[in-house]
Amino acid sequence: MHTVVERELELKLVLSPERSIPVPARLAYRTDDPYAVHITFHIGSDHPVNWTFARELLVEGVFRPCGHGDVRIWPTKVDGRSVILMALSSPDGDALLEAPSAQVSAWLERTLRVVPPGSETEQLGIDDGLAELLAPTTGRTPGRSRAEELYLNDPWPSDESRPEEGA
Repeated sequence: MHTVVERELELKLVLSPERSIPVPARLAYRTDDPYAVHITFHIGSDHPVNWTFARELLVEGVFRPCGHGDVRIWPTKVDGRSVILMALSSPDGDALLEAPSAQVSAWLERTLRVVPPGSETEQLGIDDGLAELLAPTTGRTPGRSRAEELYLNDPWPSDESRPEEGA
């Protein structure tokens, strides 16, 4: 069973130093995608906009400027309030968004309690999947793993095993 940690909040789309417009947004973190955070802008509209990027990037961006390219995040103060700025770039355009630092930090703290940093791979079940794939089981040739059985029973023969034409 996977856990989802969500938070709805109002961000500000910064149009100029003097002007911004409110943008309803939803932050989402899913344990089945433990390295990522998902932000949906314009929730409740016909055309929501979704962004996904590393949770680690947002965690670091709460404390210091980070990121490059499509996603850059940094903390600052606006009119005495602590905020987090997110600069997002895509082929469709660029956006500078302002988020309330306390609300984002509280939501991030919840995600870190659900999946502590460094334990993300445990959520993916990679080790269990590899163990199952590599473990010998009954019904197989003794000493061969499932991976070896699959390889040796390849349904697509290589060119070397095809009969020569005209033979």
